[in-house]
Amino acid sequence: MLKIILPTIMLLPTALLSPQKFLWTNTTTHSILIATLSLQWLLPSYFPHKNLTQWTGIDQISSPLLVLCCWLLPLMILASQNHLQHEPTTRKRIFISTLITIQPLLILAFSATELMMFYISFEATLIPTLILITRWGNQPERLSAGIYLLFYTLISSLPLLVVILHLHAQIGTLHLMMLGLTPPTLNNSWTGLLSSLALLTAFMVKAPLYGLHLWLPKAHVEAPIAGSMLLAALLLKLGGYGIMRITLLTGPLSNHLHYPFLTLALWGALMTSSICLRQTDLKSLIAYSSVSHMGLVIAASMIQTHWAFSGAMILMISHGLTSSMLFCLANTNYERTHTRILLLTRGLQPILPLMATWWLLANLSNMALPPTTNLMAELTIMIALFNWSSLTIILTGAATLLTATYTLFMLLTTQRGTLPTYMTSLQNSNTREHLLMTLHIIPMLLLILKPSLISGIPS
Repeated sequence: MLKIILPTIMLLPTALLSPQKFLWTNTTTHSILIATLSLQWLLPSYFPHKNLTQWTGIDQISSPLLVLCCWLLPLMILASQNHLQHEPTTRKRIFISTLITIQPLLILAFSATELMMFYISFEATLIPTLILITRWGNQPERLSAGIYLLFYTLISSLPLLVVILHLHAQIGTLHLMMLGLTPPTLNNSWTGLLSSLALLTAFMVKAPLYGLHLWLPKAHVEAPIAGSMLLAALLLKLGGYGIMRITLLTGPLSNHLHYPFLTLALWGALMTSSICLRQTDLKSLIAYSSVSHMGLVIAASMIQTHWAFSGAMILMISHGLTSSMLFCLANTNYERTHTRILLLTRGLQPILPLMATWWLLANLSNMALPPTTNLMAELTIMIALFNWSSLTIILTGAATLLTATYTLFMLLTTQRGTLPTYMTSLQNSNTREHLLMTLHIIPMLLLILKPSLISGIPS
């Protein structure tokens, strides 16, 4: 554990003390080394569970998310170089330090085996995210987006804190292993029902569940590229991970609480896919597609079968890489045309042919084309839900159909069609951007060969 956390903390002096000329090179190289080192967590020696320290452990649910967390830091630093180039050096250092601060907090959140520590690191990730959105966002609306994010998260997580303290008073321990061994205290009484509700709501807002998702499109649209990547690829997964951990504690099928949550999640997947078809803003479209995918993850986590958990795990990792790549691509368009409106940035394929290839790959994996892991995840989740209730196939089937439709709509609008007359000269795509896309797509392609690494099942 320390051999990853210590180099991560050592990244801070690297960012603060590097000479200006080597600032990006040093931080990117250092974080890529950490990402490479973190791949050891995927080794079979860490399954089915391994205590790293007294309060942290790693098992097959947390290890893929931990690796994803380390993998994305160098990508966020790479993606941010262009829009920070005119900023003073001090601000660049602060920006990189903010990104670096999030990583140890996320590592602690994903590996905590004690509920209170999980809660503290879960909440602490909010502060750097808020700084990123409110300080480095593009529009004046970034303040209202920050306030939405802050209040949605805080209001939902205060009941969680109360229930964690209540559990501690009842049982005397908050260690996940011990809580799993004690008979479920959250029975069918009103107290048990409200406690389960409070435990789940905080993670439902973070995931986000349809109806509690209003902060997400706002935050995504206003955030800088690193903020969008962070939100889509990691912070949403904190919600999914929390649901998977907590549902294991709340007893058999969560006191019938799963009915409203499942219905909302599947209905939300359908609704947000429909909303995507009406979007004019590229970033907003990708943000709503995240809500749709995470709806499937929530639905799968609520029914608590092995198949469902496995599907949810694969979808979380696949979606983390895919949506992060889509945001990077949207950002490359934005940096050239300075607009996110789909109608104004159409027909870019003749000008940026290589970027069109990346767009094609990202969109195909987003709409779960075989043989991607996204398809494997969606099929696994659909089968698990169908097994639980055959009616769910109507909702999941329609959502998948709409996903394919809006993804094709996004691809055709941005790449195909006639080039607008005012767009005569755009700067070419550069090596940094191609490296960024390659580092997103390589894990996705390699995981096709061995999806058991991220399926939550010991290989």
